[in-house]
Amino acid sequence: MENLISDVTQRMEKTLSALRNAFNKIRTGRANPAILDGINVDYYGNLTPINQTSNISVEEGRSLVISPWDKNLIPDIEKAILTSDLGLNPSTSSDNIRLIMPALTEETRQDYIKQARAEAENSRVSLRNIRRDANQHAKLSEISEDELRRVEDLIQKETDKYISIVDSDLKSKESDLLEI
Repeated sequence: MENLISDVTQRMEKTLSALRNAFNKIRTGRANPAILDGINVDYYGNLTPINQTSNISVEEGRSLVISPWDKNLIPDIEKAILTSDLGLNPSTSSDNIRLIMPALTEETRQDYIKQARAEAENSRVSLRNIRRDANQHAKLSEISEDELRRVEDLIQKETDKYISIVDSDLKSKESDLLEI
């Protein structure tokens, strides 16, 4: 049963990690290099994440500067950013690409908050599914009823712990989005 609990913890950690990645892709008014994590560039025939082809830095809090190691990649990086769903317009100056984060309107903020809440709810559902699977697995194993109840309680405590982490991460993301 210890293996079952450790498996539950591992799966819940992965769910939490996926949520944090999803939150990083939701744009706030501040510049964050993680927003580019999902964008890939054609680098000599291979799709490669931008952060593996360039140095990405934050400048003045509201803009990102992308400095590709291979200057021939600049048009490809611009194209990848334009075709992404980030809504950012790159501007090139010599060897760098600059992304200025536009100020969020109230309507955009509310849309991003809805998106963050939907991601958090998906994570909660995933956590509850992990709990259900673990409880079913525990019921199928040959253990006493007392041991089964103890294992189910441990699984429930893990679930509650991770759901509270999801809630606190959501609250933090909402406050970031509401910040002016």
